[in-house]
Amino acid sequence: MTRPSWDAYFMEITRLVAQRSTCLRRRVGAVLVKDKRILATGYNGAPSGLPHCLDVGCLREKNDIPSGERHELCRGLHAEQNVIIQAARHGIPIQGSTLYCTTRPCVICAKMVINANIIVVYFEEGYADELS
Repeated sequence: MTRPSWDAYFMEITRLVAQRSTCLRRRVGAVLVKDKRILATGYNGAPSGLPHCLDVGCLREKNDIPSGERHELCRGLHAEQNVIIQAARHGIPIQGSTLYCTTRPCVICAKMVINANIIVVYFEEGYADELS
């Protein structure tokens, strides 16, 4: 029996987190790790207490807005935003941590990741935003 590497292990958990997404277009998961310990998890979807796109539809989809454009029209938060927010809400320091994400962060999230002092980012697939 072989054991997965730490990176494979955390990426598999990230895929599971993505399954909680409430976005109609893309399911993205994010996991913050430091010293081989999970600090926080996040997935893309509407802010807590607001209607989910699964329930009320997607404004960007209704208006045929391509992926990677007009982020401000999306009711949801990105997984990377949510994982940083979850850590902050629970008082968990994330400086020097590693981010595992199912999709490459968009340019907005990339800037947040830099300012949060997350030092390594692993992702599985690309993103339509050419600046990401």
